Amino acid sequence: MNEDAPTDDDHDELSRLDAVGLAERIRAGDLSPVEAVEATIDRIERLDGQLNAVIHRQFDEALAAAASPDLPDGPFRGVPMLLKDLWAEEAGQPHHAGIQALKDVDHRSAEDCNLTIRYRQAGFVNVGRTNTPELGLVATTESHAYGPCRNPWNPEFGTGGSSGGAAAAVASGMLPAANASDGGGSIRIPAAMCGLVGLKPSRGRHSMGPVKEEWGLSVQHVVCHTMRDCAGILDATAIPFLGDGVVAPDHGRPYSDQVGRDPGSLRIGFMDHSPRVEVHPDCAEATRSTAAMLEGLGHGVEQAHPEALEKVDEMGWAFGVNWGVGAVVSLEHLGGQLGREVTADDVEPGTWFLAERGRDISAVDYARAQSAMGTFRRKMAAWWESGFDLLVTPTTALPPPRIGQLTPTEDDPVRGSRGSMPYAAFTSPFNITGQPGISLPLGTSGGLPIGVQLVAAYGREDLLVAVASQLEAEVHWSDTRAPIHA
Repeated sequence: MNEDAPTDDDHDELSRLDAVGLAERIRAGDLSPVEAVEATIDRIERLDGQLNAVIHRQFDEALAAAASPDLPDGPFRGVPMLLKDLWAEEAGQPHHAGIQALKDVDHRSAEDCNLTIRYRQAGFVNVGRTNTPELGLVATTESHAYGPCRNPWNPEFGTGGSSGGAAAAVASGMLPAANASDGGGSIRIPAAMCGLVGLKPSRGRHSMGPVKEEWGLSVQHVVCHTMRDCAGILDATAIPFLGDGVVAPDHGRPYSDQVGRDPGSLRIGFMDHSPRVEVHPDCAEATRSTAAMLEGLGHGVEQAHPEALEKVDEMGWAFGVNWGVGAVVSLEHLGGQLGREVTADDVEPGTWFLAERGRDISAVDYARAQSAMGTFRRKMAAWWESGFDLLVTPTTALPPPRIGQLTPTEDDPVRGSRGSMPYAAFTSPFNITGQPGISLPLGTSGGLPIGVQLVAAYGREDLLVAVASQLEAEVHWSDTRAPIHA
């Protein structure tokens, strides 16, 4: 027996380290990349039966990569990573996007996505893939293909969508950070429901190639516990590729230097209501409490927000057009993966309904929707240009839903989309504008986490990191962990 091998107590301590801390331990020689990966594998095997977060396990490949002399010597050398099973593809590994038809044929990716390449260059070791709703279309992770992902704070409740598996894995201590993506709130919503930090970066901050494009609604990053992980992983991975259609401007990089930096006295507006949906009192109160905390930190805070957020009818229509057409494109892509035409039996009723509606959208209406979103983006930007630095809102209008509450049915195929609206009401506008927004674990409701969102002007992740780290120093949110934890 190796007397220097980590003990059970060591493994429990490792489960509370963030990615930066774990990388430091590995560089110091306190443990090897293989031992770090073995500890994560052990935690997945012990915890995932309760949560259903990790749907593809790549343990043998991860151990081989961790032991390889070719493991890149990046800033996160030897730190385990999980990839969301939606677009974050890795050559030769499963990629099912929550779709039963792809699961049935054991579909494997033909090539790496660009972000996967950046993770590998940073030294991360991928140990598997996380649960996601079918095509990431709803705010709960309960696909027919893989079943519900459960919240480590209370397994009767959901983890949000579409990065629900990633959030459950990190919140339970399986690993310190996991890949996530966000097309309408899919990083921020699960982060809020699982008590994590979830930054949606600016449009074009990460390369979305080779399958996706940067000028769409979706972006990628991670869910994690600490601001230094959020910033450090952004530094290591937000490096453009030739051919990227949008590259976000750099302000204040490296982002790691913004952690703990005094940003000075900022002008901050807050919004605790929504013209689209009713806001739960606990979500509104968390927003007001955060506004008061920011004022106590020396910022100028007032109840103010962009007027464009009150005029949501056209934006709701434009976002819906984009979402419906996106579903059609996704099913066309699925047909190429399957090598045949897709039928209603291949996907869930909500996905098929959305794609059918998307097929009825004319090219003229699609162009009108893009124009409307561009107008909205410019109107929103004018508020920040007028002198405001940040906007504070609830992340979600409601606390986490119970398992089964948001799942579509044959009789009610839009149940999932309709039920998801309160969860995306505050997040989706910033997928349209492309602005960075971050959900922070700054509230609870009925013993479950809820989040507060901070939004900055386009390209200003540096301000979000600086101010969020101020709040982190006040609240110490990573000290409190979920009841189901390693």
